[in-house]
Amino acid sequence: MTEASVLSVAQNAVLVTLILAGPVLIASLVVGSLISLFQSATQINEVTLTFIPKLIVIGLVLALLGSWMLQQLVSFTANIFNNLPNLVH
Repeated sequence: MTEASVLSVAQNAVLVTLILAGPVLIASLVVGSLISLFQSATQINEVTLTFIPKLIVIGLVLALLGSWMLQQLVSFTANIFNNLPNLVH
């Protein structure tokens, strides 16, 4: 296994991780920002107020995009297993 192949596999792993985590993190960021804006406008200082809406939005994102995320992960894993003989010299 050469350095280039290790770096290529690591780069692809990081890219897939970013692609899979992106929608959940962006949705959580948007909901958190909107609730923080609401809290600052109404001067409500409740820390737990953001938990339930974020949980609901993350659940919706996973319900809507979960099959796509799993398909991406299975594709990446199959690609790793298919290229394994080429990686080991």
